[in-house]
Amino acid sequence: MALNIVMVEPEIPQNTGNVARTCALTGARLHLVGPMGFKIDDRKLKRAGLDYWYLLDITYYESLDEFFEKNKCDNNFYYFTTKGRHIYSDVKYPEDVYLFFGKETKGLPEELLYKNPDYCVRMPMLNNERARSLNLSNTVAIATYEVLRQHGFPELLCEGQLHELKWDD
Repeated sequence: MALNIVMVEPEIPQNTGNVARTCALTGARLHLVGPMGFKIDDRKLKRAGLDYWYLLDITYYESLDEFFEKNKCDNNFYYFTTKGRHIYSDVKYPEDVYLFFGKETKGLPEELLYKNPDYCVRMPMLNNERARSLNLSNTVAIATYEVLRQHGFPELLCEGQLHELKWDD
């Protein structure tokens, strides 16, 4: 299984750091598409991702055009947007999938959404003009785990173990 998280023009380093941590702990590949609103060595970015950076399979792109030139599998691309007509959990995701997320202030380019209406998905939310959308890193985490759930959480540890308690007499 190849789960790919594509962040298009992320603006907030803490969100990208949180997404990086999610990718590191789930085995998802991270694709960062520029231009970004920060430098990749940003202290806030590193802090949010903690010490998991060495676990990442990460690729950088200068633009969305470069991304599409290097990754050609349109039918495996899903675009997360508040403008989507399909609920994210109703989709049956293929094993090799790319989940796209846009920048925090504007989302994904509208042209991309118009070209791919059947692959635009959304998280259900209240209709509230002042609360536009969920936090980007939370949305990525929810979507990532939905795809992994549908495929039986491949290669993930699904059971924890408590430490043995020592009772003082």
